[in-house]
Amino acid sequence: MMFKREIGVIFVVFLSLFVIAGCSTGNSTSTEDNEEKGSKEEDTLIITRLSDVENLDHHFMGTINAASVTHGKIYEGLVGRDENSDIQPLLAEEWEQLDDTTWEFYLRKEVKFHDGTNFTAEAVKATFDRLLDPNVGAPRASVFSMVKEVKVVDDYTVQFILTEPFSPLFSILASHEGGIINPKTIEEYGKNMIQEPNGTGPFVFESWSPGQEIVLKKNNEYWGTKAKVNKVVFKVVPEETTRISMIETGEAHVSEPLSVTMMETVEGSSSAEVYRSEGYGTEFIGFNVQKEPFDDIRVRKAISHAIEIDPIIKGVFNNVGVKANSLLGSKVFGFHEGLKPYDYNLNKAKKLLAEAGFSDGLEVSLITMDSKERINLAEVMQSQLKEIGVKVNIEILEYGTFLERENNGETEMYITSWRNATGDADYNQYNLFHSSSHGAGGNRNFYSNDEVDRLIEEARRETNQEKRKALYEQVQEIEMEDALSIPVRVIENVAAISKNINGFSISPSGYLEINNVSID
Repeated sequence: MMFKREIGVIFVVFLSLFVIAGCSTGNSTSTEDNEEKGSKEEDTLIITRLSDVENLDHHFMGTINAASVTHGKIYEGLVGRDENSDIQPLLAEEWEQLDDTTWEFYLRKEVKFHDGTNFTAEAVKATFDRLLDPNVGAPRASVFSMVKEVKVVDDYTVQFILTEPFSPLFSILASHEGGIINPKTIEEYGKNMIQEPNGTGPFVFESWSPGQEIVLKKNNEYWGTKAKVNKVVFKVVPEETTRISMIETGEAHVSEPLSVTMMETVEGSSSAEVYRSEGYGTEFIGFNVQKEPFDDIRVRKAISHAIEIDPIIKGVFNNVGVKANSLLGSKVFGFHEGLKPYDYNLNKAKKLLAEAGFSDGLEVSLITMDSKERINLAEVMQSQLKEIGVKVNIEILEYGTFLERENNGETEMYITSWRNATGDADYNQYNLFHSSSHGAGGNRNFYSNDEVDRLIEEARRETNQEKRKALYEQVQEIEMEDALSIPVRVIENVAAISKNINGFSISPSGYLEINNVSID
């Protein structure tokens, strides 16, 4: 089957994992300096953010927060998504499935990397060879585990040869893991973290001052529709009131994330407005099943029965985002509409704790990042669990430290989220629950279940979409029975934006889309 389409809107995506030293690019780029004659200060888009990225290397990123800076801006994939989230050609103009396990891509010509190097099939091969190299040890390699070989046919034709049919292939190629890296950059950094990203996208990396800001500049030699602003600055501004005031004073154009407690303030502003869109992701309470007391399923079930979600949605989140029944948003393929989370029942909770040997109660730790909603949620949980004799010690951490603790398994109970990057259940299931994804791969429950692994792998191979959906429903039921997490809400993407910018949006995956942003 052959697919041919005109490129329309380039999908901009984001995702992230380790902290590295500050850097600024030393590349000799074919991109003209954006501080050209006639350039105005207003041509710089300023985005204020709660926290910095963990790294700038797509093969090591584990969060949307980091990928938001680079994916679709610096790096591009063979395919992307349009504004309706449909797969569209990007660096590949068209493609063909030769058999169940072979896909052939015909690449766009006249594309250059930011240093002027030609984009060819060798770059595609070099990118995926690095990603899948066990000596590199990239945490994101697992999402392409069915790729046996990337084979160069000629300069502008490349084949993906799979070990078996792989239904999520295109959804993942359109995510940040599919971004194509300049082979010179791969040669320079090898298996080390890439500190100066170099791709084919509409923006060129200029500098990163960790904890402060990341600067991108317009690629005037871009092969597609050029960006409308000359520069983009991602500023780290932890204090939300400061982020909002910067929009009020004209010092910034976007502030994200926007807490529900500040939405009313922004709605009353003469210079700012609230941006909202439904996302694929969910917010949830997780258990580390390898740590006491949560290695006992009865304790996990007891906690699940003792948390009342409805007042949390209303009181903590002011009804922003709807109640979740799993870790899949309702728009994600594979969502199980009929899945039933644990009902609020204190008697059941107390009985389960007694059966687990905690009739006199117990003491547990809960970690959360330093955002207002998460802190409020933690405090409500603390109050609710007190009703069954569970004392919760809350530890509030800076985002980078929180993520490191999650990845290293230095948790008992935690509040987190997972922003599905692809719209396909595989991105949740393989990352969050497969035994090969422990820690930085996404499985921060440190959960292992042979049957769950088998079902996830079978769903990846299955080409019949109805059968795939049934497999995902089955695996979600097992995960719910094992009480691995407590779903809270389907996330809404919320930001404060200046009224003088146009063309800004956030994709369902949570990626900031800025390629079409203009400033009045």
